[in-house]
Amino acid sequence: MDVAEKLRKYRIVIAEDYTIVREGLRSLLSSYPDFEIVGEAEDGREAIQCVERLKPDLILMDLSLPRTDGMTAIKEIKYRSPETKILVLTVHKTEGYVRRALEAGANGYILKDANYNQLETAVRCVLNGTPYLSPDISDGIIKGYLLGVKHSAPGTRLSTLTPRELEIFKLVAEGYKSRDIADYLCISVNTVDKHRANIMKKLGLHSVAELTKYAIREGLTPLDR
Repeated sequence: MDVAEKLRKYRIVIAEDYTIVREGLRSLLSSYPDFEIVGEAEDGREAIQCVERLKPDLILMDLSLPRTDGMTAIKEIKYRSPETKILVLTVHKTEGYVRRALEAGANGYILKDANYNQLETAVRCVLNGTPYLSPDISDGIIKGYLLGVKHSAPGTRLSTLTPRELEIFKLVAEGYKSRDIADYLCISVNTVDKHRANIMKKLGLHSVAELTKYAIREGLTPLDR
């Protein structure tokens, strides 16, 4: 290993909406001499912008982000900056979450109850091009994805939504009004309303309350939003 390689610092962005968690992660990762925290994001759109602007080696990504969620952000980041590695750090351990994150483009998946050593291991594995999944994740998921064999899973009605519809679906479920959504996404209120009508039709829903319950059930937005 030459001197330049020994002194290399890996550039990392942290996407986490809780300030105390974000600060803890920054403090922990900054304690390693070859890790440099170059940016932080509080929601998925900020995460996308950070990656596009800073081109980090890795982004540590929570899934339950406000407004633009982690799943949507992962897809967009992989499209805009395919060389950036993505390590999901989340409380969600169900198979559905793991599958969706990996299919979206995540390179690793670690749970928030992991210890510091496990987090360091996960970060280094992903940076080195080795997929990482928390030990608590089921054997079926590990075999299916680390060995490159994806299990077939039945499609859901969510798969009929476009990426923009998924984004608006989440925002509506979180209680944002059409004007707020339009301003946030830089589109017209009329466009938002058309998307919402299409979402309701595709999912067979008839009210915002039904839409919100559906979003929570599918893991698009947590109960505490």
